[in-house]
Amino acid sequence: MKIIISNVSDKPLYQQIKDQIKAAILQRELKEGELLPSIRGLANDLHVSVLTTRRVYDELETEGFITTKIGKGSFVASENLELLQESKRRMVEVQLTEAWNTAQSLGISKTELYSMMDLLFVEENKK
Repeated sequence: MKIIISNVSDKPLYQQIKDQIKAAILQRELKEGELLPSIRGLANDLHVSVLTTRRVYDELETEGFITTKIGKGSFVASENLELLQESKRRMVEVQLTEAWNTAQSLGISKTELYSMMDLLFVEENKK
């Protein structure tokens, strides 16, 4: 699992780490039951505080993405297809909201934005 964090991002470090782990689970780069790095190990690898990685793991566990077994570590949780689908939709909604906010700030209309999306779909279908 490769995690890249940026000190110039608007997102806090824990959110960057959490988003990348969640994406790896959703994209099945991390498989059900797979052991994750220890909290301390991940903190050392990323050069962040142990509190940061603990927060990431706590939130991922609360959201149902990982499970923790005392003395054994943290593992990718069993797949809950409904949870995975909802998380994927939420990720897309966040990205679309950001795109819409950017378009509005640049004076791009809804119609223009739809046209841009249509072009993207046409280009994607050509691949």
